[in-house]
Amino acid sequence: MEPLRRGYLSALSANIMWGVFPLYFRALRPAGAVEVLAHRIVWSLISVAVLLTVLARWKTLKALVKDGKRLAGIAAAAVFIAVNWGVYIFAVDTDHVVEASLGYFINPLFVILLGVLVLRERLRRLQWVALGVGLVAVVVLSVDNGRLPWIALTLAGSFGTYSLIKKRLGLPAGEGLFLESAVLTLPALAFLAWLASRHQETFGTVSAWHTIMLAGSGLLTAVPLLLFAEAANRVPLSGLGILQYLTPTLQLLLGVLVFHEPMPPVRLAGFAIVWCALAIFTADAIRHSHKRRAAAVKEPATAVREAV
Repeated sequence: MEPLRRGYLSALSANIMWGVFPLYFRALRPAGAVEVLAHRIVWSLISVAVLLTVLARWKTLKALVKDGKRLAGIAAAAVFIAVNWGVYIFAVDTDHVVEASLGYFINPLFVILLGVLVLRERLRRLQWVALGVGLVAVVVLSVDNGRLPWIALTLAGSFGTYSLIKKRLGLPAGEGLFLESAVLTLPALAFLAWLASRHQETFGTVSAWHTIMLAGSGLLTAVPLLLFAEAANRVPLSGLGILQYLTPTLQLLLGVLVFHEPMPPVRLAGFAIVWCALAIFTADAIRHSHKRRAAAVKEPATAVREAV
């Protein structure tokens, strides 16, 4: 298979898996959100440890452990991804899948905002327009809910900040997930021990299938992440950007069509405004990518003419 086609297939597979996560986490009832999060952390550590052993990549991990600054960054990333995972599982468990999907729709807009506030980036005109339209959508959805859509905003904020930290660290996907899970594993195990002491754990007490699914949450976390990491090395950024909308689209469809969550006209209007913002953002990103590519092709040609 051609590398580019393999990359697109990997990206498509990862986004489809992320998109159907609500079906998996809903099936983990009666486990509560924090118990599911704790198991996800612990089993992610175990799954990635097996993977690193198979791929013989422990040497890279040892080098990372010796880097104090990177370890501090990894600890910060771990906190933000734990918040993201926990709020997402809570959203699924409490019938807020539609609002969770909104969080991942607006995530690209939040990343732009982080670029301005943290990295002091200068935005292009259409990026400002996309941000403004996104803000209007948040206001409309707040009016519909009678409150800020805090689940969506927390998901976008935590994952956007996590992505920023990860970009600065530049870690390989597997090693990064292992270290992040390692940071969180002791608190996760402490919580599971506390649950067991109160005889409130569901692991091993509900059914064999329930126990297997809780343990499988680690593999469910690792596989799409590694697929996406492979895709990132093969697929242009514009292609990855468009495919990332597949995840919240599938989540939205599950929320409305499978879990029968309400979609009143005002909420639908709010989502429509978000989609307009994303259309502006995507069109600008594609146009800018084409310009950069054209400039990169033009520069060598100019150099050759000057040399002649």
